[in-house]
Amino acid sequence: MPSTSIDHAFTATSLTSAASDPTFAGALSFMRRRFTKSLEGVDAVVWGIPFDAATSNRPGTRFGPQAIRRASAIFDNDPQYPFNRDLFAELSVIDYGDCLLDYGNHQETPAAIERQATAILDGGAFMLTLGGDHFITWPLLKAHAAKHGPLALVQFDAHQDTWFDDGRRLDHGSFVARAVREGLIDPDRSLQIGIRTHAPDDFGIHILYGHQVEEMSAAEIASMIISHTKGSPAYLTFDIDCLDPAYAPGTGTPVAGGPSSAKILSVLQRLHQLDIRGADVVEVSPAYDHADITAIAGATVAMYMLGLHAERRAAGR
Repeated sequence: MPSTSIDHAFTATSLTSAASDPTFAGALSFMRRRFTKSLEGVDAVVWGIPFDAATSNRPGTRFGPQAIRRASAIFDNDPQYPFNRDLFAELSVIDYGDCLLDYGNHQETPAAIERQATAILDGGAFMLTLGGDHFITWPLLKAHAAKHGPLALVQFDAHQDTWFDDGRRLDHGSFVARAVREGLIDPDRSLQIGIRTHAPDDFGIHILYGHQVEEMSAAEIASMIISHTKGSPAYLTFDIDCLDPAYAPGTGTPVAGGPSSAKILSVLQRLHQLDIRGADVVEVSPAYDHADITAIAGATVAMYMLGLHAERRAAGR
């Protein structure tokens, strides 16, 4: 059957309509959602932050949002697994495009991200961000904490990102330490899942190391996350290097010994009780990817985040 629409990101007549573009053609917004800066009637916003000047190893995550959008075309018009629903039948989602940054003035980047994120949140929409390196989560947390108060951080990552900085450096390895010091997150209700490196300080955040994730079931991991956050408003951040390089080679700081995409997606699927107020997927670096493996993993994680939000709305939570 021939496609009944093309370039759905521009031609859609409804924010809740499914797309039918062929996967190999059409405007590549995230899951073919309408490209718009209007927040009227919008339940959830997907936007990109193409920034990687805080990277400590291999650069390239500035191309992450483009890669994730491209990969998302593979599941834009089917009932989304494992939610068994058209996520957009009732949930109005837009692609807001990208954050406007001055590539020659990186010291202004945090304020620019925070300012633009705040404008989106003031519109009342749930915000899903595509990175970019992990530094971007710090200004995003500032914007979300200003609205919701201190958050429980649920961080999927191979790294703790708790290294010291002076509060001025741009460093993707210190955003958690900065967020704790500034009271943006509650360390007693925060978790890090998949950690396979050491840092000088854990700030009291509960850690599930890579070998523990390997030994636990997905249901056990999800149960621990739900229990530890204690119903608090949570921010979900997913560094793609949480996954083993076999499942996500396209990232700047890959670490062997991580979980499979299947296992972590199974964990995410079970987090429908988590009170997620915002989320991001970061550190996809397509220059080191093969056959879009990492981009597909990142797009799928992002789709699961929207799926969890759709489930919560359907349940009235």
